[in-house]
Parts: sequence; C-alpha cells; structure tokens
Amino acid sequence: MKKVATRFAPSPTGPLHIGGVRTALFNWLYSKNQNGNFYLRIEDTDKERSKEEYKDQIIKSLKWIGIDHNGHEYIQSQKIKDHINVANELLKKGNAYKCFCSNDEIEEQKKRAKQKKIPYVYDRKWRDKGESEAPKNIKPVIRFKSKINGTTILKDLVQGDVEIENNSIEDFVILRNDGTPTYNLSVSVDDHQMKMTHIIRGDDHKINTFKQIQIYEAMGWELPSFAHIPLIHTIDGKKLSKRDKASTLEDYSKIGIIPDALRNYLLRLGWSYKDKEIFTLDESIKYFNLEGIGKSPSKLDLSRILSMNEHYIKNIDENSLFNQLIDYCEIFKSKIKEKKKEKIQKSLTFLKNKAKTLDDIYNNSQYIINDEIVFDKEDLKLIDDKAKVIISEFNRKIKEIEILTRENLEPIVQELIRANKTNFKGVGQPLRIALTGSKFGPGIYDIIISLGKDEVEKRLTHKTIS
Repeated sequence: MKKVATRFAPSPTGPLHIGGVRTALFNWLYSKNQNGNFYLRIEDTDKERSKEEYKDQIIKSLKWIGIDHNGHEYIQSQKIKDHINVANELLKKGNAYKCFCSNDEIEEQKKRAKQKKIPYVYDRKWRDKGESEAPKNIKPVIRFKSKINGTTILKDLVQGDVEIENNSIEDFVILRNDGTPTYNLSVSVDDHQMKMTHIIRGDDHKINTFKQIQIYEAMGWELPSFAHIPLIHTIDGKKLSKRDKASTLEDYSKIGIIPDALRNYLLRLGWSYKDKEIFTLDESIKYFNLEGIGKSPSKLDLSRILSMNEHYIKNIDENSLFNQLIDYCEIFKSKIKEKKKEKIQKSLTFLKNKAKTLDDIYNNSQYIINDEIVFDKEDLKLIDDKAKVIISEFNRKIKEIEILTRENLEPIVQELIRANKTNFKGVGQPLRIALTGSKFGPGIYDIIISLGKDEVEKRLTHKTIS
C-alpha cells in the first residue's frame, strides 16, 4: 500500500485566505493521521500577479497556525518544461490537438452562448481537422480531446459518487498560444510527479477534477483519490471571498486570536467527531478522518471564533499565553520594557479576565505599560474634593506599609469608607481613576499590587488629581 501523500497548493497572488487555511489543515491532519507526508506547492505560474512577499506570507502563516510541510516548497514555475512535455506527448498520442480558432471566433461563440443563456462550450471545430487547413497567421492553442460519449463517475471521499455526462466537458486548453501550460495540465502533472495519493480541496474544483481525471487516464497514470470539501460561507450564507472582512489569516492574528484557538475552530468548521468541541493538537491528529466532513457549506462565525479564543486564553498555560502576548505586542503594537513585562506576567491571571483576544489583554495592561497616565476627560470630572481627600488619605496610609498585599490594603479601604461615609465604589473609583486614568479596569486591589508601592505613590500625587 502506498504511503499517503497530500498537498496544499496556494497561488502567491494575495494573503492566505481562511478557506485555504482550512483546506491546508484538513490535508495536513489527514496525512498526520495516516502517518503520511504533507507537501506545500506554490503555484506561481501567474507571473503578473504572483509575488515573493505573498509566498513568504503563506509560508509564515501556515507556520503560525502550526502546519508544517515535508521537504522544501515545491515551486510550480520551475516545472513548466515538464508540463509542456506532457502536452506534446498528449498531442502525439492523439489525446490533444491544435486549435487555430482566432480570439475573435472564440469571443463570438461566447457571445452567442450568452445570448442563448447557455454555458459556453467550445464547438470542437479543429478536433478532427488537419493542420493543412490551418491559417498561417494564427498561433494555435493545444486542446485536450475530451471524451464525447458516456459518463464518468467520481468516487468522492466526501461527496459520494458524482456522475456527469462526458459531453458536458469541453475540449479544454492545456497549452496557450504563447506556449505556457494552463492550470489543469500543470496541476495534473505536478500531482503525478509528486506522487499524490489524496487530493483534498474545495468543491469548487469538482469540474477541474473531471478534466484532470481524463489527463491521468490519457497518460496511463494511477489516479489519486479525491475529496471535495464544501466551501466556507459568510454568516449571511454567501461564498466567502478575499474581499470579505476577516477572510485572511492576518485579519485574525492582528486582533489577537491565538493560533491553537483558530486551528481548533477551523477543524470544527465542517468536520465533527461525536459531540467533542475542544481538541488538543494530538487529539486533532488522532481523530481526524474524511468521514467526519459534512456535505454542506459552513458559515464563518466571528463570535464563535472569539468564544473559542476566550476559552483558550482562560485555559492555556500562562507562560505560553504571556509569550504569545509579548510576540503579539511586538508585531502589532510596540515593544514593552522589561520591567513592565515582569509586572504584566505577574498580573496575567486577572489581566486575562473576560479577555476574548490578546488585544483585550494588551488594552487591560495599558495602565502598566504607559509611563504617563492618560486621563479620560469625563472620568476625571468624578475626582471632586471628597475624592481628592480619599486619594490623599489613602496615599498617606500606604506609606506606613512595607509590602502591598490585599490583607494590608483591605483595612485601609474599610477605614476610608467609614470615615467618609461612603461605600466601596466611593473609595475604589477615585483610586482607579487616579492610578489608571479610567473608572473602568481590573479590581482596585489587583491594580495597586500590580503597580507596586513606588509607582502607586507617584501616581496618587499626580498634579492632575492633587
């Protein structure tokens, strides 16, 4: 039995799409589950739109979410000669022919089809004509000689048996008139040369699969198994495109989604195993199978991603969470001073409270990160004369304490409540505003302890509130 081999084959013409990430994930997990190999093929034959920066971004994005590939990246543009050789071989074997139709002729056929409101299918004009009849001023394309009679059944590992009439597949172009190969030829040759055993991709490729099967059969190659997974739709039920908000992996890393959380979400987007929701990486590999993939499109739900991310923030190891937070800040925000990092790490247990993203934790940490307090103008109005007395008195009393602990601070706060005939909010709110610039934020004891005695005393004597 052949060793399982799968691949992910993105085009470096833009940032990695979230649908592509899920396709890569399913291929990777299937290979891992079967102790096989997973390869990355960069389909960079669109010279005008392909860019090195997008290739680097694709590789970086897959690494970010934890998908690694075997060996070096397979670069499609380096294999063009092999694709052209196969086209010429198909020509020699009588499975392809030269088509001398002009662009005007093809456009006219397309126009007539549009008027009749039927799909355009090339009329096979040059299928049985000899080159002696060819016009001298037209460079031909090479078309594959598709089957005209009978039907073909695709035994799809997700969709089940899919049958089509062979005459519905046109004689498609495999070599353009400038000598460059087309998608279906290049993909077929690459997949054969890479010894792919399973092609797992979006179900928008089904018609391509029927074309590629015919190339395989004409060349006498062993067919791989095919699995077509339903596409991802927006919450409104429309096909997700690159133009949609939150459609690329970068959109999620920017707002502070954790890689493990997004991977878990994408795993469950169109695949299920019993009623299990949360999967460790090892569990994902252990339980993944093609039978668990549904046949209907899945809807991308940002609120569900945030909920999954919140679960991971609450439950993952805090050292790991801290390291991810610092990496996130350095990439998308700004570098944090070492002393501030130490304070954030010690305070992470409450800073992560109710946080759905790393960005939320970053925002909760602002009072630690910032050297200068930025006061909310409306909140500052709450610092009246009574509040100023409370702040001053609290500052005086903590000078008598060596180490700030909750046990040491609670009696001081209770005494201030009694002396000023107020409640906990009446003391806590002015202190929070004085220390953070806002009436919103973590618990007052957590704020005080996290800042440390020197910083608290400094902030409570700030000229704005004195």
